[in-house]
Amino acid sequence: MLNVLLIDDDEKLAQLLCEYCRMYDIAIQSVTLPSTGLQRLQQESFDAVILDVMLPEMDGFEVCKQTRQFSEIPIIMLTARGEVTDRVVGLEIGADDYMPKPFEPRELVARINTIVKRKQPAPIKSAALEFDRLIINTQQRTVTVANKLTELTTMEYQLLLMLASNPGQDFSRDDILNHLKGTETELFSRSVDILISRLRSKLKPLSPIKTVYGAGYAFIGESV
Repeated sequence: MLNVLLIDDDEKLAQLLCEYCRMYDIAIQSVTLPSTGLQRLQQESFDAVILDVMLPEMDGFEVCKQTRQFSEIPIIMLTARGEVTDRVVGLEIGADDYMPKPFEPRELVARINTIVKRKQPAPIKSAALEFDRLIINTQQRTVTVANKLTELTTMEYQLLLMLASNPGQDFSRDDILNHLKGTETELFSRSVDILISRLRSKLKPLSPIKTVYGAGYAFIGESV
């Protein structure tokens, strides 16, 4: 059974989700205060976080930023407005997925299962992809850049693995979005540019991701 933390001050919604998700082997632990949620995330083990944007004490964006300082746990953000601006801001600070309120509980269950599955490394022949000063260990799901272990979010890791598994191949934004999120999730091209920017920043001083103008992106690291 998956163990998921819900940070939302809507207690009626929390009760509904707890009862509904239990039927799909997902245990929802709910808290109403961000401070309590952050404390539990540091002290307990969860498979994912459902995080509302509108919260007391601090908004969900701040909670997401603070969470990313100590954890790469998958995060689904709930936004009442469902505006693209909110989703872009959330993505920039490390969220993995979004759902506008109101939503169907069954869709939330599907998205929880999807982001948790993304934590599992893609099946490839070798346990590691090795390039000049870049090592991707697919068994331990770790990335080493210039002999330094580098923390990546779930989506950043899957994006890097997708590109590095196919060096020299051009991937369009739609190719990347479909690979990361699936065709049933709402897509927007700005997501890819933000993810690429974040990934490039974490891979410095290396520059293995090339922009292919008019086509998308390609991995140009040299295998060793």
